[in-house]
Amino acid sequence: MVLEATMICVDNSEWMRNGDYSPNRLQAQADAVNLICGAKTQSNPENTVGVMTMAGKGVRVLTTPTSDLGKLLGCMHGLEIGGEMNLGAAIQVAQLALKHRQNKNQRQRIIVFTGSPVNHDKNALEAIGRKLKKNSVALDVVNFGEEEDSKPEKLEALVSAVNNNDSSHIVHVPSGSDALSDVLLSTPVFTGDGEGGSGFAAAAAAAAGGVSGFDFGVDPNLDPELALALRISMEEERARQEAAANRAAEEASGKDKGQVQSSSQHATMAESTTVANSEADTQTSDLMDGENALLQQALAMSMNDSDPSITVRDTDMSDAAAANQDLQIALQLSVQESENESSSQTDMNNLLGDQAFMSSILSQLPGVDPNDPAVRDLLASLQNQAEKKDADEPLAQEDQK
Repeated sequence: MVLEATMICVDNSEWMRNGDYSPNRLQAQADAVNLICGAKTQSNPENTVGVMTMAGKGVRVLTTPTSDLGKLLGCMHGLEIGGEMNLGAAIQVAQLALKHRQNKNQRQRIIVFTGSPVNHDKNALEAIGRKLKKNSVALDVVNFGEEEDSKPEKLEALVSAVNNNDSSHIVHVPSGSDALSDVLLSTPVFTGDGEGGSGFAAAAAAAAGGVSGFDFGVDPNLDPELALALRISMEEERARQEAAANRAAEEASGKDKGQVQSSSQHATMAESTTVANSEADTQTSDLMDGENALLQQALAMSMNDSDPSITVRDTDMSDAAAANQDLQIALQLSVQESENESSSQTDMNNLLGDQAFMSSILSQLPGVDPNDPAVRDLLASLQNQAEKKDADEPLAQEDQK
């Protein structure tokens, strides 16, 4: 990729008001300048571009060589139209701006748009050209607009004086339906000086021409990632279409097979229904015969077993009598146990009611005084309770009987 610094000279004279280039000469020129600025800055990140005007009150530099594309595009808005083009002064100012470029390794190039008549004579332009050649400055001229007889000859003499190893070019763009920027896409002004140019310029030129020798219109050498992505996308789409076609064919064949299977299933179901009905009738008749036989057998057994049933009932009654005897014995044992308990309880009450016995027992205990009034009251209450229980026991026994 070529490393260069470029100054673009824009013609903003009164002649730029004409509308033979849509929408007018100045706007068509601005579109072409924007396109060239984008191509130059994207072909090499170290390239720089500057813009200046050649008419109006005088030659004016809009922006010095820079790689900021936004700044370049912004300086083209709001250009004022007026005055006449001063080609010689503009070229000399552009050369001076390139001389003070920051990177001295950059090649120098001037691009001039001339859409109005050239007031300089041929010899003056040739002298300017020789000076540019001496300072190793290349020159590209875009001739459009006014077509006076001497204008093309003067511009060609200028380019011939500057040209060194075919590094300078001139392009004549007639008025017509094509935009100025579209015509420049396929010219050396845009694509470069024969060393391949930039990828941006080559792709734009191919798109404008509508002709491309590569798949999907993308050169894989310029943008291999985009070419690979497009190829993969196309293969995936082709595979998807083939899968959809196969699925449709399988569904169609499946429907045909389904119709044949459904007809065979209907026939099989009809046969199975007939067989099931016949088997159900046979089973019903067999069940009826079996139930009748069982009913007759039950009646016969009931007639023959009347006497044994009486014997069974007598046996059950004797068993019940034996069970009643066991119950009576258990009741007697429980009554005896309750009498024993009541007798033991009576003995205990008698002991507690014996005040002399209780006093002797208490006197043997350490720290207990039998003559204490509280102890005497307690013994008296125990004796009263014992006497009361002895009086209540006969009444309770009578109630139980």
